[in-house]
Amino acid sequence: MIRLSLSQRLSVVFCGLLLVCCGALAMMQMRTSVMHEQEVVQRLSRGLAEHIAQSGELMDRDGLRPANVRDLFGKLMAVNPSVEVYLLDDRGRILGHDAPEGHLRRKQVDVAPIQQLLRGDRLPILGDDPRSAHGRKVFNAAPLRVQGRDVGYIYVVLLGEERDALVADVTASAALRTTLWSVSLVAVLGLLAGIAAFRWVTRPLRRLTARMQAFDVEGRAPRAPDDRQPPLAPGEKDEIAILEHSFSHMSRRIGEQWQELSRQDQQRRELVANISHDLRTPLSSLHGYLETLALKDGTLDPAERRRYLEIALGQSRKVGRLVQELFELARLEYGAVQLDRQAFSLPDLVQDVFQKFELAAEARRQVLVADIPPGVPAVVADIGLVERVLTNLIDNAIRHTPGGGRIELALRTGARGVVVTVADDGPGIPAELRRRLFETPSVLASGDRADGGLGLMIVRQILQLHGSGIELVEDGRGAVFRFELPTTTRPLEGS
Repeated sequence: MIRLSLSQRLSVVFCGLLLVCCGALAMMQMRTSVMHEQEVVQRLSRGLAEHIAQSGELMDRDGLRPANVRDLFGKLMAVNPSVEVYLLDDRGRILGHDAPEGHLRRKQVDVAPIQQLLRGDRLPILGDDPRSAHGRKVFNAAPLRVQGRDVGYIYVVLLGEERDALVADVTASAALRTTLWSVSLVAVLGLLAGIAAFRWVTRPLRRLTARMQAFDVEGRAPRAPDDRQPPLAPGEKDEIAILEHSFSHMSRRIGEQWQELSRQDQQRRELVANISHDLRTPLSSLHGYLETLALKDGTLDPAERRRYLEIALGQSRKVGRLVQELFELARLEYGAVQLDRQAFSLPDLVQDVFQKFELAAEARRQVLVADIPPGVPAVVADIGLVERVLTNLIDNAIRHTPGGGRIELALRTGARGVVVTVADDGPGIPAELRRRLFETPSVLASGDRADGGLGLMIVRQILQLHGSGIELVEDGRGAVFRFELPTTTRPLEGS
Protein backbone atom coordinates (compact mmCIF):
# COMPACT_ATOMS: atom_id res chain seq x y z
CA MET A 1 0.00 0.00 0.00
CA ILE A 2 1.39 3.38 -1.03
CA ARG A 3 1.63 5.81 1.88
CA LEU A 4 1.30 9.48 0.98
CA SER A 5 1.95 12.59 3.03
CA LEU A 6 -0.81 15.05 3.81
CA SER A 7 0.38 17.42 1.08
CA GLN A 8 0.43 14.57 -1.44
CA ARG A 9 -3.04 13.39 -0.47
CA LEU A 10 -4.39 16.94 -0.73
CA SER A 11 -2.71 17.31 -4.14
CA VAL A 12 -4.24 14.05 -5.42
CA VAL A 13 -7.70 15.05 -4.21
CA PHE A 14 -7.29 18.52 -5.70
CA CYS A 15 -6.13 17.03 -9.01
CA GLY A 16 -9.20 14.79 -9.17
CA LEU A 17 -11.56 17.63 -8.34
CA LEU A 18 -9.82 19.86 -10.87
CA LEU A 19 -10.20 17.29 -13.64
CA VAL A 20 -13.87 16.79 -12.80
CA CYS A 21 -14.47 20.54 -12.78
CA CYS A 22 -12.60 20.99 -16.06
CA GLY A 23 -14.63 18.22 -17.66
CA ALA A 24 -17.87 19.71 -16.39
CA LEU A 25 -16.78 23.15 -17.59
CA ALA A 26 -15.95 21.79 -21.05
CA MET A 27 -19.35 20.08 -21.28
CA MET A 28 -21.12 23.26 -20.19
CA GLN A 29 -19.18 25.32 -22.71
CA MET A 30 -19.96 22.90 -25.50
CA ARG A 31 -23.63 22.79 -24.54
CA THR A 32 -23.79 26.58 -24.30
CA SER A 33 -22.11 26.87 -27.69
CA VAL A 34 -24.60 24.46 -29.24
CA MET A 35 -27.56 26.29 -27.72
CA HIS A 36 -26.19 29.61 -28.90
CA GLU A 37 -25.78 28.28 -32.43
CA GLN A 38 -29.29 26.83 -32.39
CA GLU A 39 -30.80 30.14 -31.28
CA VAL A 40 -28.86 32.09 -33.92
CA VAL A 41 -29.87 29.69 -36.69
CA GLN A 42 -33.48 29.71 -35.57
CA ARG A 43 -33.60 33.51 -35.45
CA LEU A 44 -31.97 33.88 -38.89
CA SER A 45 -34.42 31.39 -40.42
CA ARG A 46 -37.49 32.93 -38.85
CA GLY A 47 -39.32 33.61 -42.21
CA LEU A 48 -38.01 30.62 -44.15
CA ALA A 49 -41.03 28.33 -43.71
CA GLU A 50 -43.49 31.14 -44.46
CA HIS A 51 -41.59 31.94 -47.66
CA ILE A 52 -41.75 28.30 -48.71
CA ALA A 53 -45.48 28.18 -47.98
CA GLN A 54 -46.02 31.12 -50.33
CA SER A 55 -43.65 29.93 -53.06
CA GLY A 56 -45.89 27.43 -54.79
CA GLU A 57 -49.14 25.52 -54.79
CA LEU A 58 -48.29 22.49 -52.67
CA MET A 59 -51.89 21.57 -51.88
CA ASP A 60 -55.26 22.36 -53.45
CA ARG A 61 -58.82 21.51 -52.67
CA ASP A 62 -58.23 18.04 -54.09
CA GLY A 63 -55.26 17.36 -51.82
CA LEU A 64 -51.49 17.18 -52.00
CA ARG A 65 -49.58 17.88 -55.24
CA PRO A 66 -46.65 15.40 -54.99
CA ALA A 67 -44.83 16.68 -58.02
CA ASN A 68 -44.85 20.28 -56.82
CA VAL A 69 -43.74 19.24 -53.32
CA ARG A 70 -40.88 17.10 -54.58
CA ASP A 71 -39.72 19.73 -57.03
CA LEU A 72 -39.79 22.61 -54.48
CA PHE A 73 -38.23 20.63 -51.64
CA GLY A 74 -35.50 19.30 -53.90
CA LYS A 75 -34.55 22.81 -55.03
CA LEU A 76 -34.45 24.13 -51.46
CA MET A 77 -32.28 21.29 -50.17
CA ALA A 78 -29.97 21.65 -53.16
CA VAL A 79 -29.50 25.34 -52.39
CA ASN A 80 -29.04 24.74 -48.61
CA PRO A 81 -28.12 21.11 -47.82
CA SER A 82 -28.36 21.75 -44.08
CA VAL A 83 -32.16 22.15 -44.13
CA GLU A 84 -34.82 19.48 -44.45
CA VAL A 85 -38.35 20.48 -45.48
CA TYR A 86 -41.52 18.58 -44.62
CA LEU A 87 -45.20 19.11 -45.33
CA LEU A 88 -47.45 18.33 -42.33
CA ASP A 89 -51.19 18.20 -41.88
CA ASP A 90 -52.84 20.00 -39.00
CA ARG A 91 -52.14 17.01 -36.67
CA GLY A 92 -48.46 16.81 -37.50
CA ARG A 93 -48.60 13.81 -39.83
CA ILE A 94 -45.97 13.96 -42.57
CA LEU A 95 -47.66 14.35 -45.97
CA GLY A 96 -44.68 15.27 -48.11
CA HIS A 97 -40.88 15.20 -47.97
CA ASP A 98 -37.77 14.70 -50.06
CA ALA A 99 -35.85 12.37 -47.75
CA PRO A 100 -33.90 9.47 -49.32
CA GLU A 101 -35.46 6.04 -49.09
CA GLY A 102 -35.17 4.57 -45.58
CA HIS A 103 -34.09 7.79 -43.84
CA LEU A 104 -37.52 8.77 -42.53
CA ARG A 105 -37.98 7.36 -39.00
CA ARG A 106 -41.24 9.06 -37.99
CA LYS A 107 -44.59 9.47 -39.64
CA GLN A 108 -45.75 12.26 -37.32
CA VAL A 109 -44.16 15.09 -35.33
CA ASP A 110 -45.40 16.83 -32.22
CA VAL A 111 -47.26 20.04 -33.07
CA ALA A 112 -46.82 21.57 -29.58
CA PRO A 113 -43.34 23.00 -30.36
CA ILE A 114 -44.73 24.36 -33.64
CA GLN A 115 -47.43 26.22 -31.75
CA GLN A 116 -44.83 27.57 -29.28
CA LEU A 117 -42.78 28.91 -32.18
CA LEU A 118 -45.80 30.50 -33.82
CA ARG A 119 -46.72 32.16 -30.49
CA GLY A 120 -43.26 33.69 -30.31
CA ASP A 121 -41.96 31.86 -27.21
CA ARG A 122 -38.34 32.15 -26.14
CA LEU A 123 -35.79 30.61 -28.49
CA PRO A 124 -34.31 28.10 -29.05
CA ILE A 125 -37.29 25.76 -29.40
CA LEU A 126 -36.58 22.15 -30.34
CA GLY A 127 -38.95 20.02 -32.36
CA ASP A 128 -39.06 16.39 -33.45
CA ASP A 129 -36.55 15.27 -36.06
CA PRO A 130 -38.36 13.06 -38.61
CA ARG A 131 -35.09 11.36 -39.53
CA SER A 132 -34.44 10.28 -35.91
CA ALA A 133 -36.57 8.06 -33.69
CA HIS A 134 -36.01 10.20 -30.60
CA GLY A 135 -33.91 13.22 -31.69
CA ARG A 136 -34.99 16.86 -31.46
CA LYS A 137 -33.61 19.79 -33.45
CA VAL A 138 -34.23 23.49 -34.07
CA PHE A 139 -36.76 24.12 -36.76
CA ASN A 140 -38.86 26.72 -38.46
CA ALA A 141 -42.54 26.35 -39.29
CA ALA A 142 -45.37 28.25 -40.91
CA PRO A 143 -49.04 27.43 -41.44
CA LEU A 144 -50.07 26.29 -44.93
CA ARG A 145 -53.29 27.86 -46.20
CA VAL A 146 -55.50 26.71 -49.05
CA GLN A 147 -58.21 29.14 -50.12
CA GLY A 148 -57.83 31.00 -46.81
CA ARG A 149 -58.07 27.90 -44.65
CA ASP A 150 -55.21 26.36 -42.55
CA VAL A 151 -54.70 22.79 -43.75
CA GLY A 152 -51.27 22.04 -42.30
CA TYR A 153 -47.73 23.30 -41.76
CA ILE A 154 -44.47 23.77 -43.57
CA TYR A 155 -41.91 22.19 -41.17
CA VAL A 156 -38.24 23.02 -41.82
CA VAL A 157 -35.49 21.25 -39.84
CA LEU A 158 -32.71 23.80 -39.90
CA LEU A 159 -29.77 21.52 -38.97
CA GLY A 160 -30.20 18.35 -41.00
CA GLU A 161 -28.28 15.10 -41.46
CA GLU A 162 -25.68 16.46 -43.83
CA ARG A 163 -24.91 19.35 -41.50
CA ASP A 164 -24.57 16.92 -38.55
CA ALA A 165 -22.11 14.74 -40.47
CA LEU A 166 -20.03 17.77 -41.45
CA VAL A 167 -20.03 19.18 -37.91
CA ALA A 168 -19.00 15.80 -36.48
CA ASP A 169 -16.10 15.59 -38.88
CA VAL A 170 -14.93 19.15 -38.18
CA THR A 171 -15.30 18.65 -34.44
CA ALA A 172 -13.24 15.49 -34.53
CA SER A 173 -10.50 17.18 -36.49
CA ALA A 174 -10.21 20.64 -34.88
CA ALA A 175 -12.71 21.74 -32.21
CA LEU A 176 -12.30 18.67 -30.06
CA ARG A 177 -8.52 19.01 -30.09
CA THR A 178 -8.81 22.65 -29.14
CA THR A 179 -11.15 21.85 -26.26
CA LEU A 180 -8.91 19.05 -24.98
CA TRP A 181 -5.82 21.24 -25.17
CA SER A 182 -7.63 24.04 -23.32
CA VAL A 183 -8.85 21.70 -20.59
CA SER A 184 -5.39 20.12 -20.27
CA LEU A 185 -3.71 23.51 -20.01
CA VAL A 186 -6.17 24.70 -17.36
CA ALA A 187 -5.76 21.41 -15.45
CA VAL A 188 -1.95 21.55 -15.48
CA LEU A 189 -1.79 25.21 -14.45
CA GLY A 190 -4.43 24.68 -11.76
CA LEU A 191 -2.63 21.59 -10.46
CA LEU A 192 0.71 23.43 -10.20
CA ALA A 193 -0.97 26.34 -8.45
CA GLY A 194 -2.84 23.97 -6.12
CA ILE A 195 0.30 22.04 -5.17
CA ALA A 196 2.17 25.27 -4.46
CA ALA A 197 -0.76 26.54 -2.39
CA PHE A 198 -1.02 23.29 -0.43
CA ARG A 199 2.70 23.31 0.34
CA TRP A 200 2.42 26.90 1.54
CA VAL A 201 -0.65 26.12 3.66
CA THR A 202 0.79 22.92 5.17
CA ARG A 203 4.26 24.36 5.85
CA PRO A 204 3.40 25.24 9.49
CA LEU A 205 1.94 21.75 9.91
CA ARG A 206 5.12 20.14 8.59
CA ARG A 207 7.18 22.31 10.92
CA LEU A 208 4.98 21.25 13.85
CA THR A 209 5.31 17.60 12.80
CA ALA A 210 9.11 17.90 12.81
CA ARG A 211 9.02 19.45 16.29
CA MET A 212 6.76 16.71 17.59
CA GLN A 213 9.01 13.99 16.11
CA ALA A 214 12.05 15.60 17.72
CA PHE A 215 10.28 16.02 21.07
CA ASP A 216 11.19 12.55 22.36
CA VAL A 217 14.03 10.79 20.58
CA GLU A 218 14.84 7.20 21.62
CA GLY A 219 13.14 7.60 24.99
CA ARG A 220 15.43 10.37 26.21
CA ALA A 221 14.23 13.31 28.23
CA PRO A 222 12.21 15.84 26.18
CA ARG A 223 14.26 18.70 24.88
CA ALA A 224 13.43 22.23 25.93
CA PRO A 225 10.91 23.95 23.62
CA ASP A 226 11.96 26.65 21.20
CA ASP A 227 11.32 29.88 23.10
CA ARG A 228 12.18 31.93 20.02
CA GLN A 229 8.69 31.37 18.65
CA PRO A 230 6.72 34.64 18.64
CA PRO A 231 3.75 34.86 21.00
CA LEU A 232 0.25 34.12 19.75
CA ALA A 233 -1.43 37.27 18.46
CA PRO A 234 -4.69 38.32 20.17
CA GLY A 235 -7.72 37.01 18.31
CA GLU A 236 -5.63 34.53 16.29
CA LYS A 237 -7.87 32.34 14.11
CA ASP A 238 -5.26 30.17 12.38
CA GLU A 239 -5.94 26.68 13.76
CA ILE A 240 -2.42 25.46 12.94
CA ALA A 241 -0.82 28.44 14.71
CA ILE A 242 -3.03 27.83 17.75
CA LEU A 243 -2.12 24.13 17.67
CA GLU A 244 1.59 24.97 17.44
CA HIS A 245 1.42 27.30 20.44
CA SER A 246 -0.61 24.72 22.38
CA PHE A 247 2.06 22.13 21.63
CA SER A 248 4.79 24.53 22.79
CA HIS A 249 2.92 25.07 26.05
CA MET A 250 2.36 21.33 26.46
CA SER A 251 6.00 20.46 25.70
CA ARG A 252 7.16 23.07 28.19
CA ARG A 253 4.89 21.63 30.87
CA ILE A 254 6.00 18.08 30.10
CA GLY A 255 9.64 19.14 30.19
CA GLU A 256 9.14 20.77 33.58
CA GLN A 257 7.27 17.72 34.88
CA TRP A 258 9.99 15.44 33.51
CA GLN A 259 12.62 17.44 35.35
CA GLU A 260 10.54 17.38 38.52
CA LEU A 261 10.06 13.62 38.23
CA SER A 262 13.79 13.18 37.66
CA ARG A 263 14.52 15.33 40.69
CA GLN A 264 12.03 13.39 42.81
CA ASP A 265 13.47 10.10 41.60
CA GLN A 266 16.93 11.25 42.61
CA GLN A 267 15.57 12.29 46.01
CA ARG A 268 13.98 8.87 46.44
CA ARG A 269 17.29 7.20 45.65
CA GLU A 270 19.11 9.41 48.15
CA LEU A 271 16.36 8.84 50.72
CA VAL A 272 16.68 5.07 50.39
CA ALA A 273 20.48 5.29 50.62
CA ASN A 274 20.40 7.58 53.66
CA ILE A 275 17.69 5.61 55.45
CA SER A 276 19.62 2.40 54.80
CA HIS A 277 22.66 4.00 56.41
CA ASP A 278 20.59 5.39 59.29
CA LEU A 279 19.09 1.98 59.99
CA ARG A 280 22.31 0.03 59.56
CA THR A 281 24.26 2.03 62.15
CA PRO A 282 21.90 1.68 65.15
CA LEU A 283 20.93 -1.87 64.18
CA SER A 284 24.58 -2.90 63.99
CA SER A 285 25.21 -1.29 67.37
CA LEU A 286 22.07 -2.89 68.84
CA HIS A 287 23.05 -6.29 67.48
CA GLY A 288 26.61 -5.96 68.81
CA TYR A 289 25.56 -5.14 72.37
CA LEU A 290 22.86 -7.81 72.43
CA GLU A 291 25.36 -10.37 71.12
CA THR A 292 27.83 -9.29 73.82
CA LEU A 293 25.15 -9.73 76.48
CA ALA A 294 24.31 -13.18 75.12
CA LEU A 295 27.94 -14.38 74.99
CA LYS A 296 29.23 -12.80 78.19
CA ASP A 297 26.13 -12.87 80.37
CA GLY A 298 27.82 -15.00 83.00
CA THR A 299 30.94 -12.85 83.28
CA LEU A 300 29.36 -9.38 83.33
CA ASP A 301 28.68 -7.63 86.60
CA PRO A 302 25.29 -5.92 87.07
CA ALA A 303 26.65 -2.42 86.29
CA GLU A 304 28.13 -3.52 82.94
CA ARG A 305 25.02 -5.48 82.05
CA ARG A 306 22.85 -2.44 82.78
CA ARG A 307 25.12 -0.14 80.74
CA TYR A 308 24.95 -2.50 77.75
CA LEU A 309 21.19 -2.71 78.03
CA GLU A 310 20.83 1.08 78.18
CA ILE A 311 22.97 1.47 75.07
CA ALA A 312 20.92 -1.20 73.27
CA LEU A 313 17.67 0.49 74.30
CA GLY A 314 18.99 3.84 73.05
CA GLN A 315 19.77 2.36 69.64
CA SER A 316 16.38 0.65 69.59
CA ARG A 317 14.69 3.99 70.28
CA LYS A 318 16.59 5.53 67.35
CA VAL A 319 15.39 2.78 65.04
CA GLY A 320 11.83 3.12 66.30
CA ARG A 321 11.91 6.88 65.88
CA LEU A 322 13.22 6.57 62.31
CA VAL A 323 10.58 4.00 61.36
CA GLN A 324 7.83 6.17 62.87
CA GLU A 325 9.04 9.20 60.93
CA LEU A 326 9.19 7.19 57.71
CA PHE A 327 5.63 5.99 58.22
CA GLU A 328 4.45 9.50 59.02
CA LEU A 329 6.20 11.00 55.98
CA ALA A 330 4.72 8.34 53.68
CA ARG A 331 1.19 9.04 54.95
CA LEU A 332 1.67 12.78 54.43
CA GLU A 333 3.10 12.46 50.92
CA TYR A 334 0.42 10.08 49.66
CA GLY A 335 -2.54 12.04 51.02
CA ALA A 336 -3.53 9.58 53.72
CA VAL A 337 -3.81 12.38 56.32
CA GLN A 338 -7.07 14.35 56.50
CA LEU A 339 -6.91 17.74 58.23
CA ASP A 340 -9.13 18.35 61.23
CA ARG A 341 -9.24 22.14 61.05
CA GLN A 342 -10.31 24.02 64.15
CA ALA A 343 -9.64 27.40 65.71
CA PHE A 344 -7.22 27.32 68.66
CA SER A 345 -4.82 29.56 70.58
CA LEU A 346 -1.30 29.21 69.22
CA PRO A 347 0.37 30.77 72.35
CA ASP A 348 -1.20 28.06 74.53
CA LEU A 349 0.09 25.35 72.20
CA VAL A 350 3.59 26.89 72.31
CA GLN A 351 3.58 26.75 76.12
CA ASP A 352 2.56 23.08 76.04
CA VAL A 353 5.36 22.21 73.61
CA PHE A 354 7.92 24.13 75.70
CA GLN A 355 6.95 22.11 78.78
CA LYS A 356 7.85 18.89 76.92
CA PHE A 357 11.39 20.15 76.24
CA GLU A 358 12.18 21.91 79.55
CA LEU A 359 14.11 18.99 80.99
CA ALA A 360 16.03 18.33 77.77
CA ALA A 361 16.99 22.01 77.54
CA GLU A 362 18.04 22.17 81.21
CA ALA A 363 20.22 19.09 80.77
CA ARG A 364 22.09 20.92 78.00
CA ARG A 365 22.02 24.25 79.87
CA GLN A 366 19.98 25.78 77.06
CA VAL A 367 17.37 28.56 77.36
CA LEU A 368 13.90 28.30 75.78
CA VAL A 369 12.38 31.74 75.08
CA ALA A 370 8.81 32.39 73.87
CA ASP A 371 8.38 35.87 72.33
CA ILE A 372 4.58 36.18 72.24
CA PRO A 373 3.01 39.66 72.07
CA PRO A 374 -0.52 40.19 73.38
CA GLY A 375 -3.49 39.97 71.01
CA VAL A 376 -2.25 37.12 68.81
CA PRO A 377 -5.38 35.87 66.96
CA ALA A 378 -6.50 32.25 66.93
CA VAL A 379 -5.35 30.19 63.99
CA VAL A 380 -7.46 27.68 62.06
CA ALA A 381 -5.51 24.47 61.51
CA ASP A 382 -5.08 20.87 62.60
CA ILE A 383 -3.82 21.30 66.19
CA GLY A 384 -2.19 17.88 66.31
CA LEU A 385 -0.19 18.43 63.12
CA VAL A 386 0.81 21.97 64.14
CA GLU A 387 2.07 20.55 67.44
CA ARG A 388 4.11 18.07 65.40
CA VAL A 389 5.64 20.97 63.43
CA LEU A 390 6.65 22.88 66.57
CA THR A 391 7.97 19.71 68.21
CA ASN A 392 10.17 18.84 65.24
CA LEU A 393 11.61 22.36 64.94
CA ILE A 394 12.36 22.78 68.65
CA ASP A 395 13.78 19.26 68.96
CA ASN A 396 15.95 19.95 65.92
CA ALA A 397 17.16 23.23 67.48
CA ILE A 398 17.93 21.60 70.87
CA ARG A 399 19.93 18.77 69.30
CA HIS A 400 22.03 21.09 67.15
CA THR A 401 22.59 24.01 69.52
CA PRO A 402 25.67 23.82 71.75
CA GLY A 403 25.38 23.81 75.54
CA GLY A 404 24.47 27.15 77.04
CA GLY A 405 22.78 28.27 73.83
CA ARG A 406 19.47 30.08 73.28
CA ILE A 407 16.38 28.85 71.41
CA GLU A 408 13.66 31.37 70.68
CA LEU A 409 10.13 30.96 69.33
CA ALA A 410 8.38 34.19 68.24
CA LEU A 411 4.81 34.84 67.10
CA ARG A 412 3.80 37.84 65.02
CA THR A 413 0.50 38.83 63.44
CA GLY A 414 0.88 39.04 59.67
CA ALA A 415 -1.36 40.29 56.88
CA ARG A 416 -2.74 36.81 56.14
CA GLY A 417 -2.18 34.90 59.38
CA VAL A 418 0.20 34.34 62.29
CA VAL A 419 3.91 34.21 61.45
CA VAL A 420 5.94 31.71 63.53
CA THR A 421 9.73 31.98 63.81
CA VAL A 422 11.98 29.38 65.47
CA ALA A 423 15.62 30.52 65.88
CA ASP A 424 18.74 29.26 67.63
CA ASP A 425 22.31 30.51 68.02
CA GLY A 426 23.98 27.32 66.88
CA PRO A 427 26.54 26.95 64.05
CA GLY A 428 23.86 27.37 61.37
CA ILE A 429 23.60 25.55 58.01
CA PRO A 430 26.24 25.79 55.26
CA ALA A 431 25.11 27.79 52.22
CA GLU A 432 25.72 24.92 49.80
CA LEU A 433 23.27 22.68 51.72
CA ARG A 434 20.38 25.10 52.19
CA ARG A 435 18.76 24.53 48.78
CA ARG A 436 17.90 20.90 49.55
CA LEU A 437 17.41 21.35 53.27
CA PHE A 438 13.78 20.14 53.25
CA GLU A 439 14.27 17.44 50.64
CA THR A 440 17.09 15.16 51.88
CA PRO A 441 17.22 13.29 55.21
CA SER A 442 20.25 13.46 57.46
CA VAL A 443 22.40 10.76 58.99
CA LEU A 444 20.60 10.52 62.31
CA ALA A 445 23.07 8.26 63.99
CA SER A 446 25.87 10.80 63.75
CA GLY A 447 23.69 13.76 64.63
CA ASP A 448 25.26 15.69 61.75
CA ARG A 449 23.25 18.77 60.75
CA ALA A 450 24.40 18.78 57.14
CA ASP A 451 20.83 18.13 55.95
CA GLY A 452 17.41 18.82 57.34
CA GLY A 453 16.51 15.26 58.32
CA LEU A 454 13.13 13.54 58.14
CA GLY A 455 11.81 15.94 60.76
CA LEU A 456 12.11 18.93 58.42
CA MET A 457 10.65 16.92 55.52
CA ILE A 458 7.63 16.12 57.69
CA VAL A 459 7.33 19.80 58.68
CA ARG A 460 7.24 20.85 55.04
CA GLN A 461 4.57 18.27 54.13
CA ILE A 462 2.35 19.29 57.06
CA LEU A 463 2.56 22.98 56.20
CA GLN A 464 1.83 22.25 52.52
CA LEU A 465 -1.37 20.53 53.61
CA HIS A 466 -2.32 23.79 55.34
CA GLY A 467 -1.60 25.81 52.18
CA SER A 468 1.56 27.26 53.67
CA GLY A 469 5.29 26.67 53.46
CA ILE A 470 8.51 26.94 55.46
CA GLU A 471 11.67 28.89 54.70
CA LEU A 472 15.15 29.25 56.12
CA VAL A 473 15.82 32.90 57.00
CA GLU A 474 19.27 34.46 56.95
CA ASP A 475 19.55 37.07 59.71
CA GLY A 476 23.04 36.53 61.14
CA ARG A 477 22.01 34.00 63.78
CA GLY A 478 22.37 30.21 63.69
CA ALA A 479 19.34 28.64 62.00
CA VAL A 480 16.08 30.59 61.69
CA PHE A 481 12.95 28.89 60.33
CA ARG A 482 9.78 30.80 59.49
CA PHE A 483 6.28 29.75 58.46
CA GLU A 484 2.75 31.14 58.57
CA LEU A 485 -0.56 29.68 59.76
CA PRO A 486 -3.93 30.94 58.48
CA THR A 487 -6.45 32.65 60.75
CA THR A 488 -9.35 31.54 58.48
CA THR A 489 -10.35 28.32 56.75
CA ARG A 490 -9.15 29.75 53.43
CA PRO A 491 -5.62 28.52 52.51
CA LEU A 492 -2.86 31.08 52.35
CA GLU A 493 -2.23 32.46 48.85
CA GLY A 494 1.22 32.52 47.42
CA SER A 495 2.65 30.29 50.12
